[in-house]
Amino acid sequence: MTRAIDHVFLTRFNLPSAGTESYVRAKDGWLRQRLELFETFCLPSVRAQTSQNFHWIIYLDPESPSWLLERLCELNVPPVFTPVFRTEVSEDDRVQDLAAVTGAAAQTLITSNLDNDDGLAADFVERLQKLPINHSRAAVYFTNGLIRQGGRIYAHKDRANAFCSVREDWDDPRTCWADWHNRLGLSMPVVEIGGPAAWLQVIHGTNVSNRIRGRRISPGPEHTSAFGDLLVGVDNPTKPVLLREASVGTCRWARDHVRSLARDTVLLLAGKEGLDRLKTLVRAQASSLVSRK
Repeated sequence: MTRAIDHVFLTRFNLPSAGTESYVRAKDGWLRQRLELFETFCLPSVRAQTSQNFHWIIYLDPESPSWLLERLCELNVPPVFTPVFRTEVSEDDRVQDLAAVTGAAAQTLITSNLDNDDGLAADFVERLQKLPINHSRAAVYFTNGLIRQGGRIYAHKDRANAFCSVREDWDDPRTCWADWHNRLGLSMPVVEIGGPAAWLQVIHGTNVSNRIRGRRISPGPEHTSAFGDLLVGVDNPTKPVLLREASVGTCRWARDHVRSLARDTVLLLAGKEGLDRLKTLVRAQASSLVSRK
């Protein structure tokens, strides 16, 4: 009997990178902290999925240190992900890897991006696979999620977030890595799904570009049910604290709006490569200033 859906999560664990990300990934301890975050948030949230009808490809640098590979091997018992070693992932490589992992026997392919330092609500897979999609190919976004920094969580709506999925036929797969997560709508229809928070983005010292966004909240039963241990250690702020945070949130929204306009302007004038060159220049200058102190 032919399966209805092949669903694969795609994760870049430590692929060699150029441009703006290289300044962060070159820091001492980056990989060890990423592994800790992976163990704390990402891996438990995937194992906790109410539907286990999926595959998971984790891309690794062929020159990864032995301690990392040994620990990942220990964590992958029972098996939940497939490690694939590449220096880069072309479109042809990606499709080849997807077919190798799934067998490409289903009618429909779903690919979902998952960063190794973030987490999912327990019903992410189940909700995604049940969606009726009236397109041969579409980008799918669960727009509501949570952002965690330390003991604080924020409710945030992001209509083109990094937890993007692409649902399509197997005939000519483009996948969720066809473009930047916020640009998939330029080449395919977009389906936005509201409802309960579906993802958890973790803000920490080695994030490349993420920052606090959204409205600070107290974790409710619906959050603890969906995210479980991913919310261990989260505070329950008082009402006065939440009121103060609301005013800060307004300033934060204005800041993000200005940054978004600036980014879109650079993209329009210089394209993706120009934007990456600008980010690289800014980070290089920032690193230079820090090193002089």
